[in-house]
Amino acid sequence: MSQISIATVDYNDFVSGNPEKKAAFIKKIGDAFAEIGFAIVANHGVAAHLKNNLFNTSKSFFALDDETKQKYEDTAIAGQRGYIAKNKESAKGRSTPDLKEYYHIGQEVMDGDPIKNEYPDNIWAEEVPDLEKYGLEVYKTLENTGRNLLRAIALYLELEEDYFDQKIHNGNSILRLLHYYPIEDISNVPKDAVRAAAHEDINLITLLMGASAKGLQAKTLEGEWIDVSPEPNQIVINMGDMLQRLTNGKLRSTSHQVICPDPELLKTARYSMPFFLHPRSDMDLTCLPSTVDEAHPKQFSDMTAGEYLQERLVELGLKKK
Repeated sequence: MSQISIATVDYNDFVSGNPEKKAAFIKKIGDAFAEIGFAIVANHGVAAHLKNNLFNTSKSFFALDDETKQKYEDTAIAGQRGYIAKNKESAKGRSTPDLKEYYHIGQEVMDGDPIKNEYPDNIWAEEVPDLEKYGLEVYKTLENTGRNLLRAIALYLELEEDYFDQKIHNGNSILRLLHYYPIEDISNVPKDAVRAAAHEDINLITLLMGASAKGLQAKTLEGEWIDVSPEPNQIVINMGDMLQRLTNGKLRSTSHQVICPDPELLKTARYSMPFFLHPRSDMDLTCLPSTVDEAHPKQFSDMTAGEYLQERLVELGLKKK
C-alpha cells in the first residue's frame, strides 16, 4: 500500500493576516498540488447549515421521477445548465457511461459584463423552490474560497497574488449537484461500470463538498490508488487540466475515480457537490515561461480556456463535433 497521504490545510491560515501562517499555507498546499494534485481544506467558508440546506435540496430534486427531472434537461447546451440524465456522461476514452445523474448551476453575471452573452441562463426546477436560493449562495461562497486558493497558488508559482483574479471574474464556473443513483438489481450493471471512471477535471481547480459516502480515490505518480477521505466539515481541492497546462505540468491534474468498495453499496445512493472553478473563455493557457526550461520542455500546445473546454465536452460525449 502507498504511504502517500493527502495533505490537510486550514483555510484560515491563508486569510488570517498572519504572514508566517500564510507562507506555511502557500508552501504546504502548493507542494501537495505539485506532488499529487489534491489537498483537503478545513474552515473553507461554507457554513454547515448552508451545506446541509443545499444537500437536502439536492436530495429532494433527485427524488423526483425521471419524467419530471427531464423537463429540466436541455441537450442543446451540452449539459452546461440544468439536469443531465443517467447514462449520459462517460470518462474520456471510455464508452461505458458513469452510474450518475447531476444538475448544473452556472455563473450569474450581474455587473453588465458582456461575457453574459456566452452563458446560457440557469434552469430552475419549480418543484424544488429552494434550489435557486441555496444553490447560488453556495456557488458564490465557493467561488470566493476558490479565488483565495488561486491567490495562494499564484504566490507559490512566484506570480503576483492577484494573477488569476481578472481571469476568473465572471468565469464559466459550474456547481454540480451530483447523485450516484441506487441500483436495485446490480446483476444488470455492466462489469466495467463504476460510479465515476478514472478521469481528470477540465477546469483550474475543483472544490468538492459534501460527499455522503466513501469511494473517492486519487492516483499517485507510482500508479497506485489511494483513498481521499475528508472529515464531514472539510472539502477536497484538486487541480484541473487547465492549471496543469498553464504550469507545464508543475502542478498535477491527477486521475481520480469514485468506486464502490463493496458492490452491495451500489444499492444505496451517494451524493456530492463539486464546484468546478473555470476562468473566462479568453484566458490564455499557454505554459508560463517560468515553467519551461531545458529540463522541462514545453508539454502542451497553446490554446484558450474556451477552446480547451469545447474540446473536452466533445470527448465526454456531451457535445458533437
